[in-house]
Formats: sequence, structure tokens, C-alpha cells
Amino acid sequence: MNHAFPAPAKLNLFLHVIGRRPDGYHLLQSVFRLISHGDTVHLELRDDGRIVREGDFPGVPEDADLTVRAARLLQAHAAAGAGVSIRLEKNLPLGGGLGGGSSDAATVLLALNRLWQVGLPRKALQDLALQLGADVPVFVFGQTAFAEGVGEILHPLSVPPAWYVVLMPPVQVPTAAVFAAPELTRDTPPLTMAPFSAGMGHTIWHGLQPVDSRSPLVGHNDLQPVVVGRYPEVARHLEWLAQFGEARMTGSGACVFASFGTEEAAREVWRQLPETMRGFVAQGLDRHPLAGYCD
Repeated sequence: MNHAFPAPAKLNLFLHVIGRRPDGYHLLQSVFRLISHGDTVHLELRDDGRIVREGDFPGVPEDADLTVRAARLLQAHAAAGAGVSIRLEKNLPLGGGLGGGSSDAATVLLALNRLWQVGLPRKALQDLALQLGADVPVFVFGQTAFAEGVGEILHPLSVPPAWYVVLMPPVQVPTAAVFAAPELTRDTPPLTMAPFSAGMGHTIWHGLQPVDSRSPLVGHNDLQPVVVGRYPEVARHLEWLAQFGEARMTGSGACVFASFGTEEAAREVWRQLPETMRGFVAQGLDRHPLAGYCD
């Protein structure tokens, strides 16, 4: 039987580079927001112990595919003979900053945790996810999060409802090259967060204040000036979207977005999109669609 599971995209509402560890990894602060647009992961269980990727992805060998690696990591905790065939419906661009590959991998972990009846708790799945990449744990975490460290230290965050217009410039931005750029600033002052009990068994973080009082969004994206300086298409898309509100880049790019209070407002901007640009409208999600698949 074929099972289809959503793999939602993410936006970085801001992304600050606050330092660098001795091993070269950058210390970050960010807010991750899941949105109602993404890939679909198709899984078909096998009883021969094999993990098979269906379809061809140019430039991504099967052994390097995050979904295959995720299934293999979880297979070590599954019953003997547990296998799966994996097929992806890709809607999210590679090198777009929307977390497509990371989200696909997290969906495999969450879905197979149930289908294989592994029953790992969320924290254990997040630990597996971190072995795959710094962006994978937040999708397993499954809700809006304030992130620290290299992106793996996650705190639940309450943010207002929002709709987003997301544009996809026709370029792929290599994350490693952006972080290695000599012009990247790495000394943004860290935000301090004050936790308080929300009375619902978890902590909500408050105290996020806009760095620029004219901005409805907190902070900025430290990677954006680097990418804009190297990729004119990203600059062009940002300039167009900035006519309608604050526009910024997500992750290391290339995708850019603006936030709106209502679907109607977002759709009105979308209707004016030039034919030379591609993108989508999406709603902010408070929780991952598969959040209930682990404790």
C-alpha cells in the first residue's frame, strides 16, 4: 500500500549569525515557521529489508539522498526485515532556503516511526535528525521554534497568524559558499529570551522585539546581503516584493518572502506577480501535519 505524507516548507523569519565555533560551525539565532506548502513523500512498506529510492534525481546519488539516509538511520531501531520504497513529489526548489530536503527527511523519520511501529519519542527522533543536517530537527520538533546553536537548540514560540507570498528566483544558492563568504558578518548581538509558563505544559518564549522599530518582523537575515551581492535575480525579486511590505530572504536563499495578515491581502499581491517570476502563497502553520506521530 502506498502512503502519502506531507513535507512542509519552512521560512526563517529572521536569521542572525552571532559567532563561530572553533570547529568552523556558525552560531545562529533564528525563528523557524512551517508553512502550508511543500513536498509529498510517498512510502510503500517492504518486508525484504531493502530501502529503495524510486525515481531519478540528477546530482543526488541515492546514498547521499537525505530520505534514504533517514530511513536507514531509523531502520536500525526497527524490526528485522523492515524496508521501504520512497518516492518524492518535489514542489520545493533545491538551494532555495525552504528546507525541502530536510523536511523530506524528517517526514520519513516521523512516518516510518509509526508505519514500522518503532515508537521512538520525539527527542530521540530529533537526535537522529541532527545526524542528517542542522535544519532537519526543527521539522521533527514540529512547531514554530526559536533556534540557537547551529540551529538544533529549539524552543517553542508563539507567533501571530500570517499568510506569506514566497517567490522562487531561478537560481540555486550553495549554503556552504554563503557561510564561507569573507563579507559575511558574524557578530550580530544575540537576542536574549525570557521564558514563562503558558499553563499548557510547555514554555512559550517572549521578548522578541524588532531591531528596526519600523519593521513588523524581528531582526534580519545576515546572509541576505551576501546573496544579494552575488545573485542579481534574488535582488530583483526582493525589490519587487518590497513594494508591498517588508521582504526578506529565507535561510541562505534563494527564496524570498513577505508576510501578510490575511489571505486576501496575500492573494492581492500574488495577482500582481509578473509573468517572469514564480512562487506561491502559503499559510503559516503552528504545528507540523505529522506532529502527532511521536510523543
